[in-house]
Amino acid sequence: MPLREAVPADAALTVAGLSEAQLLARIFPRLTVQEPGSGPEAATSLLLGPGDDAAIVAAPDGRTVLSIDTQVADQDFRLEWNNGYRTSGFDVGWKAAAQNLSDINAMGARSTSLVVSLTMPPETLVSWVEDFADGLIAGIRELGATGCTVAGGDLGRGRELSVSVAIVGTLDGKEPVLRSGARPGDTVALAGTVGRAAAGLALLESDVRVGDLTAGQRALLDSQCRPAPPLAAGPAALGAGASAMMDISDGLVRDGNRMAAASHAILNLDPAALKALAVPLLPASELLGTDPMSWVLGGGEDHGLLAAFPPDVQLPPGFTAIGSVEAPAPMQSTGVKIAGRPADAVGWDHFAD
Repeated sequence: MPLREAVPADAALTVAGLSEAQLLARIFPRLTVQEPGSGPEAATSLLLGPGDDAAIVAAPDGRTVLSIDTQVADQDFRLEWNNGYRTSGFDVGWKAAAQNLSDINAMGARSTSLVVSLTMPPETLVSWVEDFADGLIAGIRELGATGCTVAGGDLGRGRELSVSVAIVGTLDGKEPVLRSGARPGDTVALAGTVGRAAAGLALLESDVRVGDLTAGQRALLDSQCRPAPPLAAGPAALGAGASAMMDISDGLVRDGNRMAAASHAILNLDPAALKALAVPLLPASELLGTDPMSWVLGGGEDHGLLAAFPPDVQLPPGFTAIGSVEAPAPMQSTGVKIAGRPADAVGWDHFAD
């Protein structure tokens, strides 16, 4: 049996104080998704997990759905926010799971495995890394992706903290739902939430101390730090016959414009439906003096699903109608409108913001 290096127990230990093998010895035991006694629905496609040069994952469908996302400190999150909230490793791990699971979900697919690359400054606490691994697994479990495993990854040293996750999924023999399938007459529908993560971000960057937030305001903050994409909704939409679908990561209008362009269509949104989406944001908007509709239209990172359904299709559970698809007039551009008027919310741009 090969010798294992002793693992120091100091709670203030940084990654600079461990070898790679010692750090991995702390992480590997935390990367098991299935609970003991899990049923057959939690069976995974992982054939060979962490420990070799590469993982081996089964692809019984013959196709692989693949996505990747990166979070970088001070670009995608702050370790300490203006209102005093400290981003935990658990937060970053959870969010890494959520945003990647959502991308697979948006295709109507089911996530099967992921690999993680974590780059850390030498002063990063080992406890933060352990917390990250716990958050990653908790996100997978609690969001309902129990058939998804962590197949492996990479650790590295760098000047800034960053995490990249590559995730694969399966269509289980079905055809994917693309952004480009929306047709005139379709119903535009939403699953999950919009605007809550943006309201949470505004609270994080405000001068209102985190300890002074009400329960409703704190729930919005949590939507930013630990988003909850509706993972059951993607396969349900595929099964119901959705014509188009996508993850809302950069804002309802910005992502809606992408679907409209891909489908060569106009998404005409219902003002009453949008107003209803703004109601849960009032605890933050009243505190900060912000129009909640700006968060509904321009806020990203809730990772809800925007979908289009043929008019004769009953919307599956979890979806709410918010508008309709129209054909652009000759010489008219595609895009998102609200009650027939162009929507001007900007949304998130990874390079401009």
